[in-house]
Amino acid sequence: MMKRLAGLVLLGLAAGASAQDRAVPYWASISSGEAMMRTGPARTYPGIWLYKRRDLPIRVLKIHENWRLIEDSEGTRGWMLRTMLSDTRTAIVKGSEPRPVRASADDGSRVRYLAEPGVVGRIDECGEGWCHIRFGKREGHIKVADLWGVAEGETVED
Repeated sequence: MMKRLAGLVLLGLAAGASAQDRAVPYWASISSGEAMMRTGPARTYPGIWLYKRRDLPIRVLKIHENWRLIEDSEGTRGWMLRTMLSDTRTAIVKGSEPRPVRASADDGSRVRYLAEPGVVGRIDECGEGWCHIRFGKREGHIKVADLWGVAEGETVED
């Protein structure tokens, strides 16, 4: 019985140690509908921002135990608990004008719809300057240059 419990504990630890422990910097997203950004890596530090939007892309810059120094799309930096973050790749449409989402990864491809600045989508894959992205039930291809949440030249595989 003790061996079985020890195995379950080890499985639980392995599941919690996801890719959130990889080399920095890396992209992640906010996994909770409410996530507090703090001035330092502990709950005793003051909160500076309360995010109320799940799936917002963030950039992890530094790791300190269970805390991550993150940066959001507006350049705000602060500390967030690792459990508030997800490995799910998301991106936010940047700029001041709607961006075309195309049927395929080609400038000559048909425009399916326009994505408004500030809209967050889930990335399926990226390569050669384009990402396949989903905004709810809508999907298509958008240029990496129109997104915050993917590095220029980065390849993302599902």
